[in-house]
Amino acid sequence: MMFWKKKKMHYQLMQDKPLNTPIRDLSFTVFDTEATGFAVGGRDRMIEIGAVQVENLQVTDRTFQTYVNPNREIPDRIQKLTGITEEHVANAPEAFEAIESFYEFIERNESDGWVGHYLAFDVTVLKKELLRYKYTFDEPLYIDTLDLIGFLAPSWDMRDLQHYALNFGTKIFERHSAVGDALTTAHLLVELLHYLEDRGKTTLGDLSDITSPEKGSWAFQR
Repeated sequence: MMFWKKKKMHYQLMQDKPLNTPIRDLSFTVFDTEATGFAVGGRDRMIEIGAVQVENLQVTDRTFQTYVNPNREIPDRIQKLTGITEEHVANAPEAFEAIESFYEFIERNESDGWVGHYLAFDVTVLKKELLRYKYTFDEPLYIDTLDLIGFLAPSWDMRDLQHYALNFGTKIFERHSAVGDALTTAHLLVELLHYLEDRGKTTLGDLSDITSPEKGSWAFQR
């Protein structure tokens, strides 16, 4: 039997900030991924990463996007859902190179945490792709907009991103596009953080508590 040791990726994926840092002084990388299907813990592969930076409770114009060559066919239903075709990924970087570029974006923007909507899916995509190359990474602070909604409205359920964007009156960008969904999530995040401030949750420590493994909507998958 052969054994191998996972290698660490050495990127600064999260700044070391004290827990009393005000939320409005933080920087977040809001991101989304698209894949060949929903079985990302198994055979399905990543085909796109998109991200946008949020700073000082504002969505910035700093974005990241790359298609990813999955080295397998993209099912017709996924092509129709995402608009991503075989032509889009044919000359795209493979997963490891794409993730490195994404991590460089995070490091360059000095992120204080990662944000997504149903973030478990996207983190699983990254982890599984890196595992194929025998790599892992030190996990940053994860913030799932579902957790924030769950705190603000305990009767929440895990609904589609567009449902919550409509409910909170925030902008909706191109759906099932990684950068489009990242932008939609980023605008929803800013609105949710304003609601949290109104509830007296104003610091990084408050965010860490709301999204802790004991309370997070997807902690069981970590």
